[in-house]
Amino acid sequence: MTDLLSFEQEYWAQGIANVCGIDEAGRGPLAGPVCAAAVILPEGVTIDGLNDSKKLTDKRRRELFPFIAQQALAYGVGFASEQEIDQINILQATFLAMRRALEQLRLQPGVLLVDGNRDPMLGVPTQTIIGGDGKSANIAAASILAKVTRDDYMEQMALRYPEYGFEVHKGYGTKRHYAAIAEYGMCPIHRRSFLKKFYGKS
Repeated sequence: MTDLLSFEQEYWAQGIANVCGIDEAGRGPLAGPVCAAAVILPEGVTIDGLNDSKKLTDKRRRELFPFIAQQALAYGVGFASEQEIDQINILQATFLAMRRALEQLRLQPGVLLVDGNRDPMLGVPTQTIIGGDGKSANIAAASILAKVTRDDYMEQMALRYPEYGFEVHKGYGTKRHYAAIAEYGMCPIHRRSFLKKFYGKS
């Protein structure tokens, strides 16, 4: 956990409080929204097992979720819909989800640590960190909240559209998913901009 706090410690040492990590889940799928989370952990917090959500099992992510929610000084989660993704593109929709997550915080962040190399321009001093979900505790925590929240949403959508297998692949472009689209066409939560070759079958 100590290594995951190096970026945070730089800001804490400068007297900057409320260091906020932001990350997203669901940029790549063919269906469903993109989800972002913002997390402000208290200075010096230790959450055993905290890591990039992609390196954790679903079971471990779900075990960590309540600990993060309990330990965080503040956290927020935001979505951008598949319609918004189609209208403004996935990058801008990701930034929109990040803005919505930030708006859910009950504390004003002093600085944002954002996973990736693109500044979402959210009106707060920002440091982008490539691979940040494996380098910053706050970003790692945000990645877990975003991933679990989006997975839960896609499992709900699987009940509404059972033929697509969303509960298994969460909307990503697996062989099974493409086969289902070819057979049934697109459903309302598919991203049209990601599936242009299927337009005639929607």
